Amino acid sequence: MKSNRNLHQTTPQTPQNIPFLQRRLKTKPTLVLLLLLLIGNLFWFVLWLLPSEGSTSKDGSEQVAAVDGEIITRQQWLAEMESRYGKETLQDLVNEAVMEKAAKKYKIDVTDQEIDLEIALLRSAQDANDSSIHSLSTEQLRQKIRAQLLLEKVLTYDIVVENEAGEKYYEDNKSLYNISTTYRTSIVIVNTKEDAERVEKELKNGSDFAVIAREHSVDTASASLGGDIGFVAEGQSTIEKAISKAVQKLKAKETSKPFVLSDGRYAIAYVAEVLEGKSFSYEDVKQHVNRQIALEQLSPSITPEAFWTTFEATWFYGETKK
Repeated sequence: MKSNRNLHQTTPQTPQNIPFLQRRLKTKPTLVLLLLLLIGNLFWFVLWLLPSEGSTSKDGSEQVAAVDGEIITRQQWLAEMESRYGKETLQDLVNEAVMEKAAKKYKIDVTDQEIDLEIALLRSAQDANDSSIHSLSTEQLRQKIRAQLLLEKVLTYDIVVENEAGEKYYEDNKSLYNISTTYRTSIVIVNTKEDAERVEKELKNGSDFAVIAREHSVDTASASLGGDIGFVAEGQSTIEKAISKAVQKLKAKETSKPFVLSDGRYAIAYVAEVLEGKSFSYEDVKQHVNRQIALEQLSPSITPEAFWTTFEATWFYGETKK
């Protein structure tokens, strides 16, 4: 069965006819949320251990906030964070550690080329409203993809995929591996031509694009990210055509002139980087294809927690993971 060339078109699809790769990519925001929660918890735990010169309550506890004179202490804050996110974050930490041990035991590794391929596939399949890529730094994204690949390889290490099955999967989903040139884009959207000209003048005078986007852009979603809207590809149906047309004229680190959007508002775009398109042959993606087929065959009962006993993993919550 042929997959659709554009992964983000609005034609309804059922779970049965969506290629596994596309379904798997939809889980990325959840993985990103877990990563952000983990980073946040670790950050505040470190701060908790460091001495502080902040205000203290009457019993000596450090004050982090106050409402109408009622103090909220650091201890209350950290306890609430732990109760809300602690269990899931700790489970994610243990799972990653267990997968590292399993990968070492089974002599499994992840190469930079494999990570590059996953990033290319991910950016080509990115939804315009999905911030799973551009909400992370390059290093954070690579680390997260590496952890995901280790997990998939460990879970499928003993599943054999015949060459015929791999070749058929590739042919059926060949369009997934023909990736267009994409432009890492930030944007400022304003209501009038005069506003756009003022923004353009500030940028020419050396103002930072991300700061300008946060201060002036009326598109709140992108403004909160410093104008970042992720990767824009030629023919991407979920992106305003005027934006796509404008960024294709830019080189990396270049800013556009103001241009008109379909709703009459004005925009200025900035391209942070240009990633050239590429078509991957079957040999280029053979391991990736075999892993997708193996994951489709994987029993739902096979999870990272299934390896806890093997590697003597225990945790604070005491209950045994199956």
